[in-house]
Amino acid sequence: MKPIPVNPETEALARRIIWFEPPARALGDPIRFMAYVMNRATPDDLRALRPYVSDDDFREALDNAPPGIIDARSWAYWNLRMGRDPVPPMPVRRFG
Repeated sequence: MKPIPVNPETEALARRIIWFEPPARALGDPIRFMAYVMNRATPDDLRALRPYVSDDDFREALDNAPPGIIDARSWAYWNLRMGRDPVPPMPVRRFG
């Protein structure tokens, strides 16, 4: 996935969506950032982010989403929105 530029608009988004770490760090991992976006972003957040990410970026983020970030409802919504029917299984944590 292409990097999401760090600018005042994306920094403000990152502060709201991944509030527990600095915006530059949050934006530094676009796949992880997009997973949080798909779980927490408001419609206004999405409108602000859309100039920087495409549907292909959303699909790539879904394909590589870290487990435990996107809830089941958001997982179903975003996969259907990206044309994936049936919805694939959610990512799972693997131990050992």
